[in-house]
Amino acid sequence: MRWTYTPGMNTFLGTIAFVGAGNMAEAIVRGLLTSQVVSAERLLAADPVAVRRQFFREQLGILTAATAGEAVKGADVVFLAVKPQSMAQALAEISPNLQEDVLVISIAAGVSIRTIEAGLGGPHRQTSVRVVRSMPNTPMLVGKGCVAIAPGSHATADDLARARRLFEPGAVVIEVMEEQLDAVTALSGSGPAYVFWLVEQMTAAGVAMGLSEEQATLLARKTASGSGVMLDQSTDPASLLRQKVTSPGGTTQAAIESLQANKADEMVRNAIFAARDRGVELSKLG
Repeated sequence: MRWTYTPGMNTFLGTIAFVGAGNMAEAIVRGLLTSQVVSAERLLAADPVAVRRQFFREQLGILTAATAGEAVKGADVVFLAVKPQSMAQALAEISPNLQEDVLVISIAAGVSIRTIEAGLGGPHRQTSVRVVRSMPNTPMLVGKGCVAIAPGSHATADDLARARRLFEPGAVVIEVMEEQLDAVTALSGSGPAYVFWLVEQMTAAGVAMGLSEEQATLLARKTASGSGVMLDQSTDPASLLRQKVTSPGGTTQAAIESLQANKADEMVRNAIFAARDRGVELSKLG
């Protein structure tokens, strides 16, 4: 791995290949290019869908390949960004073409490090593949993501540091153990969907109370995005920010009491636990 450092900038001098060119791969590439961590000519993406390859070439300005095996040849870092059900095929395709000192970073939910290490092993390899498993979320597309990373059996502290630097342009990064990734998936990986679902319900309630669809949509979306900025910028916990909006005997208190009476807090926790449990099931399958 070749890295150099200049004030305010980390520049990666190796090559990075993306196996899969979906939304998360796009988010990571955009972050790397915008922050100048890596130049476009050192990035390459492979995807079986021609439209996605064209998008990466024309909109992001990076090289593309039709096959994953071709893409990873000579790469210093390989991002596994395929769907979980496509992982076995992708691992078999890229394994013979990986450099001995490659770092492999997986962003696939539900595919264990053990499965990835086994899929990348074989008699053609002289050394064990160093793997870092991660769980990013979709706000990376706007540079506001969360990512948790976990080391594989052969990953080093330097590998974790490199993975962190590659994710940081678009996200905050925490380090966890692999067994914690199912909780991360349930909380932050699936979390944006919970927020979007709440905005859906707020919008529907606004329309039911007589607002137009346009008015209710605008108010619900801006309320959610503005509250997110407040959470991000404030040192106060969410509970205190909520209390500051909740005047005794007022309208907000009536809403909170209704939520509590209907056990909404318990329902939300149970929903997140259900997501966690599904993640555990998928990990066992993978």
